[in-house]
Amino acid sequence: QAVCCSDGQHCCPQGTTCDLERSTCTSTQRLASSLPTARTVPLCPARDVKCADGTRCLEGSTCCQLRSGAWGCCPWEEAVCCPDHVHCCPQGSTCDPEGGSCLMEGGGRRPWLRKSPARSRGGDVRCDEETSCPDGNTCCRLSSGAWGCCPLEQAVCCPDHVHCCPQGSTCDPEGGSCLMEGGGRRPWLRKSPARSRGGDVRCDEETSCPDGNTCCRLSSGAWGCCP
Repeated sequence: QAVCCSDGQHCCPQGTTCDLERSTCTSTQRLASSLPTARTVPLCPARDVKCADGTRCLEGSTCCQLRSGAWGCCPWEEAVCCPDHVHCCPQGSTCDPEGGSCLMEGGGRRPWLRKSPARSRGGDVRCDEETSCPDGNTCCRLSSGAWGCCPLEQAVCCPDHVHCCPQGSTCDPEGGSCLMEGGGRRPWLRKSPARSRGGDVRCDEETSCPDGNTCCRLSSGAWGCCP
């Protein structure tokens, strides 16, 4: 039930309006005093990030070339691709190969991330015969016993049945984070419920979007998918 923005490139959640000048989705709710209060959320791209060779990264990622010359995905938006062709850093930071980290504006440091290979668009990740998670996710059990989705590939499912961590790391319930190899830490992620395998959303007779998405027209006139 998303709102398709008039620029043919973006979309917003149901109940909001596209504010293309500010690049936000705005929801206006009137209070008892009749004074409107505005809440804004970032505009949501209506498609995955397409790399130069035609492979794709998940929305919110950045395409960076690997040592092999193939394209990889950095799980930060508008990230800095480090010159070692292995790691990446958040926007506005600098890769520090000697320190093995990202040097942030103001002098702070943050662990850098390894890029994962980009991939051709495939199907969903099947949890069982009835439920699935989006491509690039990992199926993890929730506390209810149902399947949940961790937005990382080959992730570690934490024993609290709520959170998950990147591959090769360890869940640290006391610290509320992921303990990385080498001693660094990274915030853990919450799993979202998996969805029934109800089939794709049909845009027209020839194109479709993954289940749970909304079809929106792109500026080219072709169909795009809002997640």
